[in-house]
Amino acid sequence: MSKTLKAKAGLWGGYLAVLLLLPQCFDSLLAISILNQMTIAIIFALSYNMLLGQGGMLSFGHAVYFGLGGFLAVHALLLMERGSASFPIVFIPLLGGLTGLLAGVFVGSFSTRKAGTTFAMISLGIGELVAASSLILARFFGGEAGISGDRTFGPPLFGIEFLRDVEIYYLGAGWTFLATLCMYLFTRTPAGRMANAVRDNPERAEFIGYSARWVRFISFCAAGAFAGIAGGLFALNYEFLTDENLNLATSGRVLLMAYIGGLGFFIGPIIGAVLLTLMNFLLSNYTELWLLYLGIVFVLTVLFLPRGCAGFVMMHESAWRRGTLHLLALPYLLTGLPALLFVLAAVCLAELSHATGPTLHYLGLSLARDSALAWAGPALLAAVGWILTARSLPRLREAWERANAAEPERRT
Repeated sequence: MSKTLKAKAGLWGGYLAVLLLLPQCFDSLLAISILNQMTIAIIFALSYNMLLGQGGMLSFGHAVYFGLGGFLAVHALLLMERGSASFPIVFIPLLGGLTGLLAGVFVGSFSTRKAGTTFAMISLGIGELVAASSLILARFFGGEAGISGDRTFGPPLFGIEFLRDVEIYYLGAGWTFLATLCMYLFTRTPAGRMANAVRDNPERAEFIGYSARWVRFISFCAAGAFAGIAGGLFALNYEFLTDENLNLATSGRVLLMAYIGGLGFFIGPIIGAVLLTLMNFLLSNYTELWLLYLGIVFVLTVLFLPRGCAGFVMMHESAWRRGTLHLLALPYLLTGLPALLFVLAAVCLAELSHATGPTLHYLGLSLARDSALAWAGPALLAAVGWILTARSLPRLREAWERANAAEPERRT
């Protein structure tokens, strides 16, 4: 086995080990719930990356395949609850994937004939059409109340009845690893590689004999299938789905995951799914403005990190190989600390403006909203942080140029 294959096998083995060992690090039900949501988000974000990151297809309706897969999964649970069917629930995500695939075949048969803005508008129209239909076809979708099932009616698998959340986590971890591996292998196939070519230059792909439309269609169907798998896992985890799982908000959320994590990098959507899941669970418990902060993070990512978190990490590959990465440590620290000060002070001002009570508890401090000092202190700290950050940027740019400059000649 070559060194490259050994390295890849080690990475995949480490990925599987992390998935299996994570529940051992946390005993709280909240932590297990967060981990369950992460497994679903990882598959969903990676499936979206197949569209936009690899195929260049901006979709505003990817939640359709996620939601349809989830609704079919819940109906399968209802069939088992009524005694009309009986099969291990471990195969429920596969049913969701087949549903997403069929929906992808149908929608992709006409939407992939176009690209760019036209494709994006078609996906938006399909997404809104299905979301509206979910309120009209109440017999299937449950209307505004949604639809629920019970996974405990499924037959046990090797004595496991999937009653506890941790058991569902291990089921989700298995499907996450399998889906991640399959999506990675897809990028190594001719169809996956040609998706990148069609994204970058469809005319050249047509010139060498490939149909850009069929390449987009294959990627679109595969993305729908994996989104359906994520929807099936969602149904098993929550046992409840509503029209929200089909609407534009869910489609926008997966776009944020993929973009913030790093489109075009396979690991990028995984990073984005983990970060946004943590923001969703943790920030939403502490502040009602977490969506505002999420929007600001997205805007800043678009402006300053267009390749996302994964792209930011990969920017340091050259310095890592040259052995000059240490030159960036102190400049990053001198820029990061005042930037963190500015962020904390700005958040404090935002929370003060939104607080409803007379006192705001922030970072162990009690700030009275009617006190001028409570407003002036954070404002002053924000100004100091902004000025120090701006003054440190030239030094950071100089250090970056030194770290990525041509390697100096070695003395003999």
